[in-house]
Amino acid sequence: MKIAKVKITNFKCYGQTFSLGLADGLNVIVGQNESGKTTILEAIHLALTGQLHGRQIKYDLTSYLFNLETQIKYLEGLKAPVPLPPPEISIELFFAGNGSEFAELEGDGNSEKAKCSGVVYKIEFDEENYKGPYEELLKAGELNSIPVEFYTATMRSFARKGITPRSIPIKSALIDSSNTRLRNGSDVYVSRIIRDTLEEGERASISQAHRKLKEEFAADPNVKLINDRITRAASISDKAVTISVDLSSQTAWESSLMTYIDLIPFQNIGKGEQCTIKTKLALSGKKNAEATAILLEEAENHLSHVRLNELVAGLVDQREQKQVIVSTHSSFVANKLGLDNLLVLRNGAIARISELDAKDFFKKLAGYDTLRLTLASRVILVEGDSDELIVQRAYMDANDGRLPIQDGIEVISVGTAFLRFLELANALEVPVSVVTDTDGDSAALQRKYEPYNDSGFIRICFDPVIDTGPLRVKDKPFNYNTLEPKILKANSVKVLNSVFGTSAETEEELHLYMRANKTDCALAIFNSKAPIAYPDYIRQAIAP
Repeated sequence: MKIAKVKITNFKCYGQTFSLGLADGLNVIVGQNESGKTTILEAIHLALTGQLHGRQIKYDLTSYLFNLETQIKYLEGLKAPVPLPPPEISIELFFAGNGSEFAELEGDGNSEKAKCSGVVYKIEFDEENYKGPYEELLKAGELNSIPVEFYTATMRSFARKGITPRSIPIKSALIDSSNTRLRNGSDVYVSRIIRDTLEEGERASISQAHRKLKEEFAADPNVKLINDRITRAASISDKAVTISVDLSSQTAWESSLMTYIDLIPFQNIGKGEQCTIKTKLALSGKKNAEATAILLEEAENHLSHVRLNELVAGLVDQREQKQVIVSTHSSFVANKLGLDNLLVLRNGAIARISELDAKDFFKKLAGYDTLRLTLASRVILVEGDSDELIVQRAYMDANDGRLPIQDGIEVISVGTAFLRFLELANALEVPVSVVTDTDGDSAALQRKYEPYNDSGFIRICFDPVIDTGPLRVKDKPFNYNTLEPKILKANSVKVLNSVFGTSAETEEELHLYMRANKTDCALAIFNSKAPIAYPDYIRQAIAP
């Protein structure tokens, strides 16, 4: 019993129909802020439960649920000779599974007109009940927003029958452990999780104990004296005015009891500990234990590396029994859960890593900032720290002092793992420039990157000119075809002496100094106030 695909139309950031296929086990969704990760989780949960932010959405309809461009298009369309009809929100879930429960949901009542099992949740204009009032507003020209007061929320199966969440064999649990809402000093989220974890008899026992607490409180001599004085002093009623513990409902204990961790109120412990406890409680809660789809929003919030590792291990265990859909900004989470499960939101579309030879490499080396590459608007790959500093400075000189990151460009030092990063970039169609040395063999370099020659978004930048000279180091020819010799070739001994604070008299002397002090020289160039010239291949890498 799994969700095979979700289709979202006109809901929040998704105007045109957005379609996303889901794997049976783990699905890791990454994307920039405001890219729509949370909206996907909310849409799935809404279509399965009818709830948004813990409340039935039919009681909280607002025009802000609609895509902004859809709203604007609708309002502008009202001025046309034939006004546009009121827009609707549609969320379709396509299921994969067997059994009579799925058969009952099977039909072609979906946007694809395909016979399959699923549900469609709509927020739509209630023409049957509000056609007249709507037309009156339309004629009067008084519509300035989507008239959600004339809307209704419906849940139907693909068999075109009205259903309720109980009719759906897939149950979901939406967990956002970073959310904090306090009521009477108690965290509402934790209180709700604990309530759901308890059995009926246990909840009744707590309610009875809470009632006894009220009776003991009222019987306390000090409270009696205070209530007598309040009654005598109060002139608002002829009846007794007293203070006591709230028992206005059977569930009053939920809002008046507080959760403690080692005798410390829950809201006063560290944020990381709060997130860990909330997530683990939610995953182990009775309702969520019954859920077949776990929707987890940015699990890494406030968590240290160790805590995050514990949480990720728990999620990996969950994927055998449940379908887990996680949104994240963390490279660690993405790597450890597996890049083959990674779904990247880019430019309103989804990019999927399915079969990459390099996925195990990234999974094992979680220190590599995988998501820096997947989320950047553009990337420049370099070999080491000194290359990174030179490229950063060259970009600043060419762009009024702005760092690449200020323009959404990541400069990533990858060592010798260029091809692995290019495989990832190629799968996601991320624009990439590679800054590399020939080491005297440009033909070998061209063969190495030949698979990417026809790529429209991968640029291999190197100096095709092979330089030679008389210098030898330990009886071996000096390599004139790396970054440092190319920097010296583009400038002069005099210029670089002033940058490094050296007094080299020959190029050979400066070559040896730069070879022995690569990072220090690169840092000096980065911080230098003097103008620096750069090799053509560096300028090519930073060019738009």
